[in-house]
Amino acid sequence: MTLPRITSPVTLTGRHVRLVPLDASHHDGLVDAVRDGALWNLWYTAVPTPEGMAAEIQRRLGLQAAAGMLPFTVLDADGKVAGMTTYMNIDNANQRVEIGSTWYAQRVQRSPLNTEAKRLLLAHAFEQLQCIAVEFRTHRFNQQSRRAIERLGAQLDGILRNHQRAANGTLRDTVVYSITADEWPTVRAHLDFQLARER
Repeated sequence: MTLPRITSPVTLTGRHVRLVPLDASHHDGLVDAVRDGALWNLWYTAVPTPEGMAAEIQRRLGLQAAAGMLPFTVLDADGKVAGMTTYMNIDNANQRVEIGSTWYAQRVQRSPLNTEAKRLLLAHAFEQLQCIAVEFRTHRFNQQSRRAIERLGAQLDGILRNHQRAANGTLRDTVVYSITADEWPTVRAHLDFQLARER
């Protein structure tokens, strides 16, 4: 059986969110979204500034062209741009991928949007792409992200100490989580239960 490549563009649609292939035409909507909460000011994240959005779009599209990333623009239930997310660190040979480089406008944070976006990305990875594992990585100090990843049902794999140097010169300890293919049915039931409860 020939599996689709992880970098093959796809649109994923739910009740609260729609993930569409990133396109340069999304620039203005992404600028509006990133301004909601001035997200680039969080020192432990790498969120683009409004002025840097065009370069970030081109960076992600360039990685897609090199088969290293599948970037999405995140739309809310009303079709308004709410952020970005990606499949990244793609390993087509082993069907393994990371979900990351994600940010959302403040207005949709702590809403069902993120839960459903992750549910859609995980379902596509495990059910269509036949991935053996999906990773999540974040900064050790990004407690909000760590709680959100743990709430999905991902397991802690470990911490890569002094993993990367941030733009401000500090060293990043990267916390690595994953969900494996055999865990997916239980995680899927957990996410479906959460979404049924969320308003």
